Amino acid sequence: MEKVRIAELIKESIKVKESLLLPKNIKLIEKISQEIIKTLKNNGKIIFCGNGGSAADSQHLAAEFVGRFKKERKAISSLSLTTNTSILTSIANDYSFKEVFSRQIQALGKRGDLLIGISTSGNAENVILAVKTAKKIGIKTIGLTGKNGGKLAEISHLTFIVPSNNTARIQEAHILIGHILAEIAENDITTNTQ
Repeated sequence: MEKVRIAELIKESIKVKESLLLPKNIKLIEKISQEIIKTLKNNGKIIFCGNGGSAADSQHLAAEFVGRFKKERKAISSLSLTTNTSILTSIANDYSFKEVFSRQIQALGKRGDLLIGISTSGNAENVILAVKTAKKIGIKTIGLTGKNGGKLAEISHLTFIVPSNNTARIQEAHILIGHILAEIAENDITTNTQ
């Protein structure tokens, strides 16, 4: 019985990822990658934020940019707003959990940066407030969501909505998209610095 369920889950994941192959989705991933490349060429940084599994994805993707993805190259300026527990807990305690990312955007973000907010529902209040704060500063915003896109889809400059209502499948697609973006950025950097 478990073998059947395992096969079903793998097929479900494949089906969601196959939906990424739709021409409109490929075009949107390309647009997002162009925003990343433009940001980096203008000495901006890529900032990630999200909660729970999306917090882990934020850290994972920032690491792919700062370290390396596949090639030896210069470090790409990137950070995740989910990593400093002293900052997160002090803001949550002194202000509210809703402000844990927006306060960091105020402190660390600058015009010309790019914020990628990750929320499977698109309704995480702290990610939404981070996007609103970023836009006031002049930071471009990308939303990675699922389900119906939520509020994040309404306010981000560009939003990729994974066509699924299953949080795990959405997160799996987000990491695939993130890896694609890291590879494209890395290829651009290594091609243009040789």
